[in-house]
Amino acid sequence: MLKKLRTTPRWIIFVIDVSLCAASVLLSFLLRFNFNLTDIRPEWFSSAIQVILPVNIVLFLLFRTYAGIVRYTGIQDAIRILRVTTLATILLFVANGIYAYNKLDGNLIPYSIIVIHFLCSSLLLISYRTLIKQVFDYFQHQNITKRKALIFGAGRSGLISKRVINNDDRLGLKVVGFLDDDPVKAQKKMDGLPILSTRFDRLERIIEKHKIEQIIISSQKISPERKVEFVDWCLSHNLKVLVVPPPEQWINGRLKTAQIRDVKIEELLEREAIVIHNESIENQLKDQCLLVTGAAGSIGSEIVRQVARYKPKRIVLCDQAETPLNSLELELREEFRQVNFESFVADVRDKNRLTCLFEKFRPQFVYHAAAYKHVPIMEHHPSEAILTNVLGTKNVADLAVQYGLEKFVMISTDKAVNPTNVMGASKRIAEIYIQGLNKYAGEHSFNAGLNKELSNGIDKKVLIDPIISTRFITTRFGNVLGSNGSVIPLFKAQLEKGGPLTVTHPEITRYFMTIPEACQLVLEAGSMGNGGEIFVFDMGDSVKIVDLAKKMIRLAGFTPDKDIKIEFTGLRPGEKLYEELLNNKENSLPTYNEKIMIATVREYDFETISKQIDSLIAAAANQGPEKAVVAKMKKILPEFISNNSVYEQLDKEFDLIP
Repeated sequence: MLKKLRTTPRWIIFVIDVSLCAASVLLSFLLRFNFNLTDIRPEWFSSAIQVILPVNIVLFLLFRTYAGIVRYTGIQDAIRILRVTTLATILLFVANGIYAYNKLDGNLIPYSIIVIHFLCSSLLLISYRTLIKQVFDYFQHQNITKRKALIFGAGRSGLISKRVINNDDRLGLKVVGFLDDDPVKAQKKMDGLPILSTRFDRLERIIEKHKIEQIIISSQKISPERKVEFVDWCLSHNLKVLVVPPPEQWINGRLKTAQIRDVKIEELLEREAIVIHNESIENQLKDQCLLVTGAAGSIGSEIVRQVARYKPKRIVLCDQAETPLNSLELELREEFRQVNFESFVADVRDKNRLTCLFEKFRPQFVYHAAAYKHVPIMEHHPSEAILTNVLGTKNVADLAVQYGLEKFVMISTDKAVNPTNVMGASKRIAEIYIQGLNKYAGEHSFNAGLNKELSNGIDKKVLIDPIISTRFITTRFGNVLGSNGSVIPLFKAQLEKGGPLTVTHPEITRYFMTIPEACQLVLEAGSMGNGGEIFVFDMGDSVKIVDLAKKMIRLAGFTPDKDIKIEFTGLRPGEKLYEELLNNKENSLPTYNEKIMIATVREYDFETISKQIDSLIAAAANQGPEKAVVAKMKKILPEFISNNSVYEQLDKEFDLIP
């Protein structure tokens, strides 16, 4: 019935306000004279009414106190009323002073009446609005069945979240208490609700006793490890978990129920924030021209966003995909207005086109993220993997030396370690080339005569800058959360369709990193690298993909293998059960950043490896037989042992398996 009530007309609210103002005058006299009517002189009361009411009526009209919807009265309405009553009191004091100055025979209104009227009118005007709001809320919510919830975080964010949730029926939740890790807050109350301990043994009893169905995480100080632990416990007890965004993301400083969302699986794979040396990075990148290849991809675009914060003079965005490149440029120009962005459509396999880029922009740093990365696709197209991942890297690296770039940072992958597929092997060959080039360039003083000797390496040209020796750095890490083609977007799409979720093998594991985390480490490694290093990132613990699938199903509010099935499809061509960051013959050395290590890898003779790589590229460019192309890869990389692939026969023929 209350839902059908229309908003009360403003004139009725105005009449009620004026009536209560008049009532507060009478109440003021009664209080002042201890409810003894015989002591109240009629002329005093008449004078007070004639002065106080007009003053308040004018102020009510000026401040529009009647304009608010009473059922939604809030703190702003109360503040507006207090402003009106305070200003009215000041004006009455002034009127009293003027009257006394001119008449010299007392006051227009006793000062005590003015003060008491201020208190009474403020109380009555605010109280009746609050009372109507409470009555309306009571009848509106009494027939609505709501799920009981607890808020994790007994702070300001938790308090605001509680009020927003309880006042909005769309979530269908009723907050009945708070949770907090701080033992000092436990057993106390906030906003009339108890603050409870987060000890799991006690929490289990609380949930059973009060029939709690949901937990809302509002604490902004909770560590990633604690968040994972707490959410895992909630999911194991069939509790749905929601998250309140940080205050800086609230709309106009106010939290909306639409912003309270489900926990994302990415949040449960996060770790403590990485501390990077921003000053060192800024000293290298500020006012420099930077080139990012593969700029429109998930990794490349994030690298662009991060380096833009260090105020470079120009960032050249190189990619062959024009639509995502255009979208990225529009986004960047809006977010980083002080940085000059230049889009350049090019394929890294086309050296002539790349030469135009280097000649036009003369970059000092390059972040090479352009690559083919999908294992099953590249297993069927080895020539394409070689032309993009090997030839493309070689083209950019050769031009980096030719044009005297300061640093070349290559984005590699953990699949390059003990590769079992074409994609990983192609990335390892690219690593080998730039490592050899780094050593060769560093050992030789380049000049026109010597440069002609590089018959199998850099073009026979005079270097643009014969003084600068380009430093080549490789960064190697695992799967990136949310990147194009990763498993999490796939699982999300399958969940939206009602399942099943497809996993290749029950025991398959992977390392995961968030895109920002990976790119932060790329920048840090790039700044600390002196040339020739392969930096390996601390990826944390590997994650079982089937466990990841089950967790995503639970986060969506379903039960694995009951509501949503998990199907095992078998390993794909070239796929490993588990990934490695170092091979059996590699060790690692620490750096000043505990999350970054240097892999000590086998060194190759640059001239020898250049000839082998040129032969491999020629075979791929001629679109020779796929097995012949892969055979050349295996000759370069004895550790490349195919798995679940048509190329396993080559390993037997080459007697690579003991």
